[in-house]
Amino acid sequence: MTYSYQELRKYILDVCKTMGCSVEDADITSDVLLAAELRNISSHGVSRLNDYVKLWKSGRINSKPNINIVHETLSTAVMDGDSGLGMVVGKSAMNIAISKAKTAGTGWVSVRNSNHFGIAGYYAMLAIEHDMIGIAMTNANPLVAPTFSVDRLLGTNPIAVAIPAGKYPPFVADFATTPIARGKLDLMHKKGEKAPIGYVQDKDGFPNTDPNILTQGGAIVPLGGDYLHGSHKGYCLASIVDIFSAIFSGANFGPFVPPSVAFLPVLDNQPGIGTGHFFGAMRIDAFQKADDFKAQMDLWIQTFKMAKTDSEHEKIIIPGEPEREWESIRMKEGIPVLDKVVDDLNQIADELKIKQL
Repeated sequence: MTYSYQELRKYILDVCKTMGCSVEDADITSDVLLAAELRNISSHGVSRLNDYVKLWKSGRINSKPNINIVHETLSTAVMDGDSGLGMVVGKSAMNIAISKAKTAGTGWVSVRNSNHFGIAGYYAMLAIEHDMIGIAMTNANPLVAPTFSVDRLLGTNPIAVAIPAGKYPPFVADFATTPIARGKLDLMHKKGEKAPIGYVQDKDGFPNTDPNILTQGGAIVPLGGDYLHGSHKGYCLASIVDIFSAIFSGANFGPFVPPSVAFLPVLDNQPGIGTGHFFGAMRIDAFQKADDFKAQMDLWIQTFKMAKTDSEHEKIIIPGEPEREWESIRMKEGIPVLDKVVDDLNQIADELKIKQL
């Protein structure tokens, strides 16, 4: 099924308001989820509402959080999200990072006691309009086995960096530190597809192609797939995200991160509080004149765009280009949603007594 942006927005707002969210918080949640859909990252779009509603019903998401700063300096802050929706907590934290950067040149905010926040790129891109570089990352529920392990100790732990340019659109890198995100495995399973070798392993550590292997004790592997292809580097990246997101803030790290699905229990005796995020904003003119920087970024982008391609491709892709192209297409032609996802969303509608899609 294909829906317009406004149709999906209306549905998301109805769900959030029924959960007890304020109008402002419902708007933020809708913005983040639809940004994912428009940018062809549907694994982090409306399909996630099913998880959020169940977590809210189980008391693990607070629809009316009292978000507050528990520690700060001129350029840093630690925020407690009060178990709020990750999108609401995340935007609040990124805005604080931007505000601190306006004063101090750079701003850094670590977050504890939050939940799944959608696509990291959304928050990083908030800095662009302020002539700043934005950085966002988060740890996630443990589904990833470190190199040489069968234990699930890390999340898919994404990193996003958004960098302004001049005549060209901004550079936006937004990627998991694994070959695939859990949400994309879910969509593969719904479509009846197999996962490529190098994405997941079974409970004994052997490569596997079942996208549903996580329910059978399997794990996602770090970026690189195996040691020969550099999985230890993906493991390092995921670990850095985990440490910045959790150790700085007092959130749960590694295997203690609360699962973002309601059917899995939260571990007892957790060392921290909730899920952790980390945000940064760097004012360009804290380093050099913004116009000079943008001119250099334009030259950087132009240099890479002019690179000779291999025999199978027509152009070099600058990070952020494919997502912008999808945004244009989907705003005009609509946003496709899998039938099985629509079924889940309509079931939610029935449970909450709101209008179906």
